[in-house]
Formats: sequence, C-alpha cells, structure tokens
Amino acid sequence: MDFSFNEEQQYFAKMLREFAKEELLPNYTRWDREGVTPKHLWEKLGELGVNGLRIPEEYGGSGADCVTTGIAAEEIGKGDFNLTYAVMLNALIGEIIATHASDTIKKEWLPKIALGESIVGIAITEPSAGTDAGGIKTTAVYKDGAYVLNGEKSGISVATSGDAFIIFAKTNPELGNRGISAFIVPADLKGLETKGYEDLGNIPVSRGSLYLHDVVVPEEYLIGLEGKGFAQVMNGFDLSRLLIGLQCVGAAMQSLEETIEHVKMRHSFGKPLATYQGVSFPIVTHYTQLDMVRWQAYRGLWLRDQGLKHSKESAAVKWLGPKYSQEAIHECLLLNGHYAYTKEMPLEQRLRDVIGLEIGDGTAQANQMVIAKDIIGKEYRSY
Repeated sequence: MDFSFNEEQQYFAKMLREFAKEELLPNYTRWDREGVTPKHLWEKLGELGVNGLRIPEEYGGSGADCVTTGIAAEEIGKGDFNLTYAVMLNALIGEIIATHASDTIKKEWLPKIALGESIVGIAITEPSAGTDAGGIKTTAVYKDGAYVLNGEKSGISVATSGDAFIIFAKTNPELGNRGISAFIVPADLKGLETKGYEDLGNIPVSRGSLYLHDVVVPEEYLIGLEGKGFAQVMNGFDLSRLLIGLQCVGAAMQSLEETIEHVKMRHSFGKPLATYQGVSFPIVTHYTQLDMVRWQAYRGLWLRDQGLKHSKESAAVKWLGPKYSQEAIHECLLLNGHYAYTKEMPLEQRLRDVIGLEIGDGTAQANQMVIAKDIIGKEYRSY
C-alpha cells in the first residue's frame, strides 16, 4: 500500500496551493458580494491545465488521472470554493464527452472547455425530479434529422453563465431510465431560456433554471446512443461526488488553519485560547473527521483509476464530506468570535457555500441508499 503522491503530483499540489493562496483567496468574497461569475479565472485555470485534467491530450487536455484531479479540487477549494466547480464540472463533462460523444462534438467543445473559453453545465434535475433522476419529464422528439427538446430543468449550476449544457431528456418515455438520452445544447439556441436564483450561497456559480420550448438540436449533438444517458451520468456521479468531498474538505481545512492561527494569538484570562481544551479539542475533532474523509476520497479516486468499483466509497465521501465540513466551518466561525459573524471574514461565506453541496449531487439520504444497496443487497433496497 502506498499513500504518497508521486513527484509530479506533489509539484502540482504545491503550485495550485500557492496560486490559491495568492490569487484566489484574497478575492474569494468579492465575487459573492458582486454576484459575478469570474470567467477570467476559469480561463486562468485553463492556462494552469486544471480545466482539462480529464480531457485527452489530443483535444487540448492533459489526460490526468483521477487522483491528480482530486488534488486540484482540494487545493482550489482552499482558495475559492466556488471556482472549484471548474474542476468538478469539467471533469464530469469532460469524461462524458470524451467517452461517449462523436468526434464532431469532441473537436468542437473539448478544446474550449480545456482552455476555459467555454463554460458548460450539466442539466438533469427538474422541479419534480431531483434524487429520482430517472423521473425527469423533459422530452426529446426526433423529427426531420434533429431532436426537438421541451421541458424545464431546475437547480442547474452555471445556468446564467454557461455557454452550453449537457441536457438529459427522454427520447423514449415508456422505457423509464433506459429511455434517457444526453445532448449538448448551446446556450444561444432558439427556445432556450434561463433564469437565475437568489441563493443562500454559491452565488458566483450562477445557479438557476433552464426552460426549453421547442429547442431544435442537430442529431449530431446526441451524446452516445439513444437511451444511454442515465448510465453515463450515474457513472459520472461517482467521480463528481469524490471531487465534491475534497472541495468541501479543502474549504474546511483552510478555515481550520486560519482558526488555529487565531487561537494562538488571541488571549483570554491571560492565556492563548489554544491552551484551553474547550478550544483545542473541537479543532482536533474536526481535523480528524476531515482527514478521514480526505483519504477516503483519494482511495475512491484511486479505485476509479484502477477501473475498480467505487460507488459506495463515492457515496460515503459525498455524504460525510459536506456534513463534516460545514460543522467544522461553523465551529471555526464561533471560535473566531463576533468578527467572524460579519462579512469582513470569509468564514460565513464558506459556511453558506458548503451547505449547498449537502444537497447537490445527492443528499445524505440518497447516498446512504447507494451504500445500503451495496452492502446489504439490491433486494433489500430502501425507499
């Protein structure tokens, strides 16, 4: 067993750690206050090779392994939690397109995604279909060499800033999950409308709804085969859930680092706060929990790199990563006192941002169902 990163991965982590500290962290709260998606930073990440980690080299990416992609999620999460969507979304979308799409789609979209020139979202969730992704109602009807899409997608990341979306729709509603297909849909197509939300957190992610009114999509924009969309995204979730866990852990670990420095310097009753067990023990508790989730995440990514099953590991990380992270950040906010309750410090924003990922990509309960099915058996599936 070898739990070390190789030399190239160590260099990559150090480079991103410095970038996150020097260029991302100082402006992390700015984009939240201004309600802006910093597209120039997506382009900067493209220059650093982050956007194309899971994109093959022939299409402008680096074809990196999943463990290296996890390093990017963790390190960027320490500087700007919301910018980590460039890692998570691009890894998920890059894999789907590179594995299943036609050469036409690959050549058109993958280089732009890798460079950060185009932001692409993934649209599955609907008003009546969240955890039950197979319950989507959006339809895609084939007509005269194209597909006509109708429906509504909700809770979609980069809804108002995306240049295109991978949209999942039913080409054969009678088949349920087996009738779901995936399409890449440019945001400027006629009949596609977007509306943003006023969210609690993740403001720069520009979450919102997509409305499809007779959107005509060329048949070559079908990704893979008809009816294979559900399987494509379910496999992709195993990756994104691991990256989300590391994204949250990165933000929480940064909060702990800042808080440790604070409790060393701040005195109460003549002693540093760090000398009181009521302060140090909670910090130790959160560090221990986060470190365990962190290594479970890297183990899951390693399993994926080896082509081995990792669904229950992904579900465990997605369940516990956001939970432990928001608890740790909350504790850090309290330990920093009333100043941390203001918007002068980044803790309140990290708390708001992390809470959002207790929902996205599957709630705790949804992920517990995945684990239960694996360790207890499909015939005892819970509802």
